[in-house]
Amino acid sequence: MSETPQNESPDSSDTPDFKAMTRDIAEVPAVEVIVTVAVNLMSAAAVKLGLTEEGDKHKDLDEARKLVHALAGLLDAGATEVSSFHAAPLRDGLKSLQLAFREASLIPDEPGQGPGEKYTGPVYG
Repeated sequence: MSETPQNESPDSSDTPDFKAMTRDIAEVPAVEVIVTVAVNLMSAAAVKLGLTEEGDKHKDLDEARKLVHALAGLLDAGATEVSSFHAAPLRDGLKSLQLAFREASLIPDEPGQGPGEKYTGPVYG
């Protein structure tokens, strides 16, 4: 029978090390966090728009609208915090998602009323 040290539970190797995780995130520059979140929002929106290999399997325009709107808000708020090196491709990706949303909609929103257009202004194809 093996003994477990008093300060360690039997399955402690399965629990996350929050101190190490906090140290790791503390070392990541804010720009990298913003860009990573933006890319994750873009990827999720693309899936919900049916733009992946699996196509319509995960398509959900209501969910896509929320993700695109959140992405636009993040990019609007973070535009002055990230360099144009990072911001330009993110804005291009956002515009592509907004156009894909308009194309996927049975009844497209009026210009300026689509997801994220509150922040970007009207998007035209």
